[in-house]
Parts: sequence; structure tokens; C-alpha cells
Amino acid sequence: MNRTRVLVPGKINQRVIDRLAERFEVVRIENADPALVTTQMQDVTAIAVSGRVPAALMDALPQLEIIANFGVGYDGVEIAHAAAKGIAVSNTPDVLTEEVADTAIGLLLNTLRQLPQAEQWLRQGRWSRDGAFPLSPLSLRGRGVGLYGLGRIGLSIARRLEAFGVSIAYHTRSPREGLSYAYHPTLVGLAAAVDTLIVIVPGTVATRRTVNAEVLSALGNNGVLINVGRGSTVDERALIQALQSGVIAGAGLDVFENEPQVPDALMALPNVSLLPHVASASVVTRNAMADLVVDNIETWFATGKALTPVPETPFTRRAR
Repeated sequence: MNRTRVLVPGKINQRVIDRLAERFEVVRIENADPALVTTQMQDVTAIAVSGRVPAALMDALPQLEIIANFGVGYDGVEIAHAAAKGIAVSNTPDVLTEEVADTAIGLLLNTLRQLPQAEQWLRQGRWSRDGAFPLSPLSLRGRGVGLYGLGRIGLSIARRLEAFGVSIAYHTRSPREGLSYAYHPTLVGLAAAVDTLIVIVPGTVATRRTVNAEVLSALGNNGVLINVGRGSTVDERALIQALQSGVIAGAGLDVFENEPQVPDALMALPNVSLLPHVASASVVTRNAMADLVVDNIETWFATGKALTPVPETPFTRRAR
């Protein structure tokens, strides 16, 4: 009996490949270029992906039913086109929530207290040679933290922040019921009310470069920006200028506009902490994400529904 064929364009966690191979026939192409789709791939009915799925790739696969995305963010998938074609799209929420929230707090502390720089001071022998590491100019003490985005991950970050005794506020499209955190209807208003802004919104057209020069100016010269969402949300040029000129005091970034390229100007700044998009990058969490990718595909073909469909594609499988 022929097995269901699953296309994997580009790289993905090896656990996805290994688990898919137990139940399906895995078809691999170098990247998500529709020109790489051959006539022998016309019966592919599922895609497992960590990255892009353009509309043209969907169109090149006439039997495609489901796209299982590795990650909670699915901005690489042309979702409107998938929805219009009746193609289900799933992502991997929840399983990475706590890991990303942990990383956000770690990045915040690294940025404020300059802990990576202090470690390098020790490793380079400067403690014994030059004396104590300089006092960090910033601290978490007495800060007001604003969350731009209050979904699963944002709420987990907020719960952690409560233990630090800081005030917490947030901005989303509409206020959330049952929360004691102060709500601000505009992002500029939130930035003006706090001195620490944590960005944890998806990368969409609506959020693109919303953290701009105006928002950074409102954050103020004691302000710190932390981004563990998507690089597209921050106007990177405006951020660099704000950091260079003292408009804000510092930034901690796990994501960038043109990954994996990071501007030299950011790399040169002493008041930033930079990570290579590792918020969910532990073996435990990535294994859980890989499992959910495969489980979504298995469940789709077994029951006609994905386990974690994205809101735009709440589809059930049509009989064939």
C-alpha cells in the first residue's frame, strides 16, 4: 500500500524527519522553491516546515491538505492563501511557552546587569589583573515593565515578573478580563508609562515596525527594550539610532529583521545583549515542538482534524 507523502522543504528538526518516516513517506527538497516540485510529487498531501511556505508552493501541490509549522509563529506561511484554498495550517503553541518566557527574563537580566560582559571580564583574567567589574548602570529594582502582547507567552512572562516585585502593564488590541495589570490602548502610551518594554507579538503586517522612533522616545533615556517575538516588529534602524544617541539606555534582542544577519552597528554597541534566536532552543522544548508537528499531521489523517490549528484555518478534512 502506498504511504501518505509528506514534503519537507529545507531544514527541520531531525526528530520530525525520524518520526514522520515511521508512518509516512518523506519527500525532501532543498528549500521552498516551487520549481523544485517534480511531477512525482503531485500526490503530496502534507508539508512539515520550519520556515517559508509561499503561495506558489501550495499551488504546485494540488493534493495538499495540511501544513504543519514548526514554531508558534507562522508568518512564513502565506496564511491567507492557505485559508482560501482550504489548506489547514497548524503550529506548535504551549509546548514552547515556558522556555521562551524563561529566556525573556534571562535576557532582561543580562541586559540590565551586563552579566555576559561580567563573565567575559572574569574569563579574560581581568578580575585579577584590573580589579572588580564596573558597576552595572541599570537594575531591575524599581522598574515598570510593559508587555507588548499578552498571549500565552506574554502571560507567562508577566507571572515571572510578579515575583520580582516590578509593576506590570500591557498593550494589546483590546483589554483582557480578569487581570490586575494596567492596560494601555496605544503602544506609545504604554512606552510612556514604563521604562522597560518587552515585545512578544507575532510578526504580521499589523505589527511590522510598530516599535518605532516615537515609541522608543516615549520609553525614555532610562528605557530598555527586550524583543523575543519577531525582528520585524522593531524598526531596527530607529533602534540603533536610539541606542547610539542615548534616547534609550539599552536593549536585549533574540530576534532581528534579517536573520541570521545582525547589523554591525548593533554588534558594536556596549549597551545591548544579543542572542541568536534561541528563546525556545533547548533539546527538551525542541523535541516537544517536533512531536507536535508530527502529531498534527498524524491526527489530521487519522481523525480529520489538526490538534493545534491556527485561527485562520479551523478546517476539518474533506472526504477524498
